[in-house]
Amino acid sequence: TMASTEFSDETESKRPTVQVGDPFTGKLLMEACLELMAADAVLSIQDMGAAGLTSSSVEMASKGGLGMEIDLDLVPVREAAMSAYEIMLSESQERMLMVIKPEQAETARAIFEKWDLDFMPIGKVTDTQRLVLLKDSEIACDIPLAPLVDDAPEYDRPYRPEELQPVLGTAHLAKDIPLPEILKRLLSCSDLASRRWIYEQYDSDVMADTITGPGGDAALVRIHNTDKGLAVCTDCTPRYVDADAFEGGKQAVCDAYRNISARGAKPLAVTNNLNFGNPEKQDIMAQIVGAVTGMGKACKVLDTPVVSGNVSLYNETDGMAIQPCPVIGMIGILDDWQQAVGTGLSETDNALFVIGQTDKTTDGWLGCSVYAREISGREGGAPPSVDPELERRHGTLVRRAIAEGLIDAAHDISDGGLMVAMAEMVMAGQCGAKITLPDSDTLHGWAFGEDQARYILAVRDAAAFTALCDLSLIHI
Repeated sequence: TMASTEFSDETESKRPTVQVGDPFTGKLLMEACLELMAADAVLSIQDMGAAGLTSSSVEMASKGGLGMEIDLDLVPVREAAMSAYEIMLSESQERMLMVIKPEQAETARAIFEKWDLDFMPIGKVTDTQRLVLLKDSEIACDIPLAPLVDDAPEYDRPYRPEELQPVLGTAHLAKDIPLPEILKRLLSCSDLASRRWIYEQYDSDVMADTITGPGGDAALVRIHNTDKGLAVCTDCTPRYVDADAFEGGKQAVCDAYRNISARGAKPLAVTNNLNFGNPEKQDIMAQIVGAVTGMGKACKVLDTPVVSGNVSLYNETDGMAIQPCPVIGMIGILDDWQQAVGTGLSETDNALFVIGQTDKTTDGWLGCSVYAREISGREGGAPPSVDPELERRHGTLVRRAIAEGLIDAAHDISDGGLMVAMAEMVMAGQCGAKITLPDSDTLHGWAFGEDQARYILAVRDAAAFTALCDLSLIHI
């Protein structure tokens, strides 16, 4: 219930009530569960996330068309004086609820004791389609499951349609500053500066299957004892969502799609992490509706179903909401992880190609960009438009070119535009690049515009790649 309250100066004391995870215990729990599954002892299993034991028990029973009876006096707890309400809603981490074959109970106990984990039979499955809770030898709850799951009422909160931002042309934003100076300023700003000091604090090489860790477009992990690889990334551009939630929601999905495709992996599915302010406010609810609708549209076109997700609402302090932040996590697969390419330039004399076009109506999309804020000192403006169908076509081409061995390095163009992406490729590979600048009065739009559906590719065989683009009707 704490998570449904806005913070103020007086609620600082509530901050420690946010659950704290323990990655080591989580790893022990995963290994124990896998061993128990291998023993063919598990009939059903679900982790305890939001709403704790309430969510997991109700969802498991409902999916099976059955009921559950739970004795809350048997549930392992940290404090003896917890009420039934507290036990059922506690979101303590590293917990699983499972239905086990009765004859395998002692096998399960031995496995969990081996991994030094708490294990306790707390109830049984029934055929009543009801949730019955016992506490202190009395019935604390006896309710039907349907109203909590499939028959639950759905919110239809009112919302105020967003006021769309104007499209800002390059001429209104460009400053008379040399390109190298702008590039240095952008690479040192909070949006684009290296996060290495954060991710190097964590071990990303457990079990020696990590091929490429954090720091690039997508991490790459080998599937143990196979040649297959999984590419994983997370993406969101909150300033886009703030300016136009629908376009921003689409862009979060498409940006992740590009990052997975740039490794050579086929995008498979997404999870979302929806972070917003108070949904009881109409402008915040409009952000949620717009972002979710945009994400849904992009996922359908790109064939990346949403397989899981979570929501964090009421993120406000003294009435001020966070920027809307609907994060997309995407996973993709490679049949042979050795076909993957990285971000860094590693071979000299390769040709550099840009896939996708600069917007001609704006001469490079600087509105709502990092350039606009850091160089022009201007917030707002419409974000770049997003075309999921074009993203699909370009991503398919990039993956095919990588699979055919034509590509040395690939990088999507996103925050900071083409010049920032090129600089990141140079720094990642410690290999230089020579670029011919266009003869243009709006060079800054070309260099730092954040037009979508674009990649930079370092190509080994320019003729073969050009023929492939011509065949695919793709602009280069």
